[in-house]
Amino acid sequence: MAAKLSHVLTGLMIIAALIAVAHFLPREPEADVTGHARVIDGDSLHVGTYEIRLVGLDAPELGQDCRVNGKPWHCGREARDVLRRMTRGRQVSCRISGYDRYGRALARCRTGKTDINETLVREGWAVAYGNYETAEARAARERAGIWRGEFDLPRDHRAGRGIYGWITGFDWPWPWK
Repeated sequence: MAAKLSHVLTGLMIIAALIAVAHFLPREPEADVTGHARVIDGDSLHVGTYEIRLVGLDAPELGQDCRVNGKPWHCGREARDVLRRMTRGRQVSCRISGYDRYGRALARCRTGKTDINETLVREGWAVAYGNYETAEARAARERAGIWRGEFDLPRDHRAGRGIYGWITGFDWPWPWK
């Protein structure tokens, strides 16, 4: 009986080890995902069962504000709303090229013949991040989208190095620390 239990436990340990190893193996990217999109923010959406991060760009964070003539405006929400308008009621097709560290699919997406990624950058609702530098230069030159005023790069905003970064980044001697 003890030998049988030992074999069962050994088998379970091997199965658990295989599952753990499989979890860390790189996943093969899917070729295509098509369906209706549910927009999360200016550069992320759900298509089918996939959470997709649009590759090659970085849009303002949902809670991020930009400034026009010194006045704040909710550019992060507006970037999300632009992506919603681009995808509403349309089939979205995405070509997945890999996955990020959060498990999101990295993809280039289209609605019909419109390249969503490039359009967001070209119309000024995202900055280029490894692609689309020509589209970004055009948006900046035309002062389109977020380029019509002042803004922090989304990565600086996330890191607290934006306009208020000096406040959040400073080690204040608070009495309750």
